[in-house]
Amino acid sequence: MEMGRDQKLTVGRVWKKKFFIALFTGFFSLFLLIAAFGFTGSALALPLGGIGDFIVEFDELQGSDFELLPHMGETGNADQSPMVRNKMGEAKIKGLHIYKDLKMPTGQWVRFHVRAEGETTIKGLIQDARFIHANLSFEGLSIVEKNTENFAENWTQSAKKITITDAKLITDYLFQSMVSLKGAKISTELIDEPEIIEQ
Repeated sequence: MEMGRDQKLTVGRVWKKKFFIALFTGFFSLFLLIAAFGFTGSALALPLGGIGDFIVEFDELQGSDFELLPHMGETGNADQSPMVRNKMGEAKIKGLHIYKDLKMPTGQWVRFHVRAEGETTIKGLIQDARFIHANLSFEGLSIVEKNTENFAENWTQSAKKITITDAKLITDYLFQSMVSLKGAKISTELIDEPEIIEQ
């Protein structure tokens, strides 16, 4: 059976449609990542979740009204996965770097970066993480355990102040009531494969 010119164009349109859908999805994910942290001003009440794992790195964080809870949440690979939920009334971060690896339709991997040159200030921070590698220092630390079957209320850890240095976190959900990120830089790069962190 001979294929006509129209049929060839139809096949080409299908491939282009799939490519642009995947490309739009990737850039939409990047938009969410950037929107969650703002550009050079302030943003209010912004959640970030549902786009899979992303990695947060920073040199130093000074936080107040810290609380750590057990949590079950959705990741890029599972509907329910054990995590820790960190809450802070206010946090000031130096050397913030957030990035996410996305696979393109061609099979090539792209890494999207958001970096802050200045200090980042966050109020009302909630973060769900399934991996944390950092140096931690607490002031007024307390740990409370309850006799309950509720997983999220079985134990809590709190502190008046927390200092975190040289941190790397795998994060699946992030919310802040207000965030101010100064000197933001957004960039992309092609990579051979996504970063795999041994847990």
